[in-house]
Amino acid sequence: MKEFLYDWGGANVWLFHAINDIRFEWLDRVMLLGTALGDHNLFTPYLCLLTLIALIMVHRPDQDHQHYRLQVTRWMSVIAVFSVAYLLDGLLLGFLKPLLDFPRPPLALPAGTVNIVGTPEYHHSLPSGHSSFAMLVVASLWPVLQRRWRMAGAVFVLWVGISRSSLGAHFPADVLAGFLSSLAVVLLVYVAVHKLVQLAGRRPGDTD
Repeated sequence: MKEFLYDWGGANVWLFHAINDIRFEWLDRVMLLGTALGDHNLFTPYLCLLTLIALIMVHRPDQDHQHYRLQVTRWMSVIAVFSVAYLLDGLLLGFLKPLLDFPRPPLALPAGTVNIVGTPEYHHSLPSGHSSFAMLVVASLWPVLQRRWRMAGAVFVLWVGISRSSLGAHFPADVLAGFLSSLAVVLLVYVAVHKLVQLAGRRPGDTD
């Protein structure tokens, strides 16, 4: 099962080397920045920035009362999804990483074959926490993003994910697992928040 789901018949290691073997000084700096922006410890600054953006977006003088209420509900839902999903995703990663305890590339591959930038890590490879957090940020914001910002968000997620292999920290399978686990958490939280908003918006005596 592991050979199919994780090793991909050798493609996981091949793809890792295809990314990790590309070395330029400027590329290392770009990848280090991508990893830094995908650090889950940035949750509080991101939440503050998201709250400020929400306040700016909802307080527009040209909108009527009904549109104002709709905008407030949408942005409050986004903030709620982002916050709750972050907590649940953290619990999930905290459970999965030590349980699976997959080796990272410097430990799993022969010595001298992995280009490591930054502090080397050896354990708890699956899933990638940075990739998971990057997906969480973009997936949470997705309902309120315009098309060009969705494209930018997709680029951001890929940037963070590729940076983890480029820096020698994760295999592509770890990155993909981080993307999928976080996306699943966000979708579940989104459905729950949407249901709560619907229930809260019902008037007394309303029926299905």
